[in-house]
Amino acid sequence: MKSSVWKYVVLTVAGVALSASAYAQKFPERRHVREGNGHYESQRFADAEKAYRRALQKDSLSVEGAFNLGDAHYATGNFAAAEEQFRRVAERKEGVNNEQKAAAYYNLGNAQFQQQKLDEALESYKESLKLNPSDLEAKFNYAYTKAMKEQQEQNQDNQQNQDNKDQQNDQQQQGNNNQQQNQQQDNNDQQQGQDDQQQQQPEQPEGDKPKPSEGADQQPQSQVGPSKENEQVLNAVQAAEDKTREKVDAEKVVGVARSGKNW
Repeated sequence: MKSSVWKYVVLTVAGVALSASAYAQKFPERRHVREGNGHYESQRFADAEKAYRRALQKDSLSVEGAFNLGDAHYATGNFAAAEEQFRRVAERKEGVNNEQKAAAYYNLGNAQFQQQKLDEALESYKESLKLNPSDLEAKFNYAYTKAMKEQQEQNQDNQQNQDNKDQQNDQQQQGNNNQQQNQQQDNNDQQQGQDDQQQQQPEQPEGDKPKPSEGADQQPQSQVGPSKENEQVLNAVQAAEDKTREKVDAEKVVGVARSGKNW
């Protein structure tokens, strides 16, 4: 940053030095500017701000008061307020020379740089160099700010590329997950279909039913009654056996033979 305060200069009129009384009357703000300069050199920046404000109350157009108040704001870290003060000096049309305007633009660029307003800082350094092309500090700050801006843009591009890559990876991973889910669902559906098909099929016999062991009694099949032919045969048999009724009654059987046939 440039010299923190304006240097005190004794003004003369027509080569004759003004008396202290006349000087104080013509420049009433100068006493407060000098007071502020003393506080600033002692790093009592809050007291310096107050003194410079009193100087501007005496003369609102005081270039020294406005410029040095910007210096005090900058020293306390109030870069936005410093920017405002330096801009007022830099953009003044009257009452300020090129050297003062060049210094104001330089400090304006510094205040903007501290706020990461790199584009605006570059423009301020340019304006300072237009008024004072030999200022090496302004050249250095311009080159440094430009390099920082280009680095930030490169970092932003790299970050954007990384974000795009991450997004593509996320989309690919999501696609793979969806594919796996769909494949799993297809497998589940296929398995469910097989289970349903097995449930719909009739139950197959497990094997031949066990046959009754030899000598075991078989249950008689149900009889539907004798047919007409059978009835005739029975009548004939009955007639033939009438003569031996007593014998039949004595030896009468209780049931039919267990042949399994229907009579």
